[in-house]
Amino acid sequence: MTTINTNSIDSLGLSAPQSQKNESLGQDEFLKLMVAQLRHQDPFEPMQNGEFLTQMAQFGTVSGIEEMQTSISQLADSLYSNQALQASSLVGRTVLAPAETGVLPQDGSLQGTLRLPAGTNAAALNIYDLSGNLVQRVDLGSIPAGDLSFEWDGTAEDGTKMPAGKYRVEAEAAFNGQTVAVDTLIGSVVNSVSLGGSQGGLVLNLEDGSTLDFVNVHQIM
Repeated sequence: MTTINTNSIDSLGLSAPQSQKNESLGQDEFLKLMVAQLRHQDPFEPMQNGEFLTQMAQFGTVSGIEEMQTSISQLADSLYSNQALQASSLVGRTVLAPAETGVLPQDGSLQGTLRLPAGTNAAALNIYDLSGNLVQRVDLGSIPAGDLSFEWDGTAEDGTKMPAGKYRVEAEAAFNGQTVAVDTLIGSVVNSVSLGGSQGGLVLNLEDGSTLDFVNVHQIM
């Protein structure tokens, strides 16, 4: 079942119009005041053309501000609707993002990508259970610079099948005679999506119980 948690339009960095007392001068009030001023002005010292034009300009400014506020409100509603629609399409999809742990599904495989900043003649992928025990080590040999996709079907070094669940993934490669850790991207299934993350965007709720800001997603698979 698709689940979308909508907090408020504040997640877009904009605020919905609030029902509150209007303390500012609106168009009607401004026009009434100007007409009253014309009616009650001193006939011996009538309003000068310059003063009249200045007040008309102020009236135009008030009108423009109100129209702008209406436009911003409509834009916020549109952005909110578009973001909610985008969120619903992510539920059930697999996303690739920086991570050290992933989920091995039942009768499936744990997917990910190694990110090599330079070519190497010795690279390896190590998979551990959550107790820190090495489950599988895959020697990858010589690899050019770039991204290398991988899949682990749950087979341990002794040939047995590991149970479904969370596993930690580490990659390493030799550069200039030194073995260093290599960044990994891990695939995770999106269970639900929330609106209103730390940066006001989408937050993905993943199958392993963790959350991920949408801005950190590298690929939707």
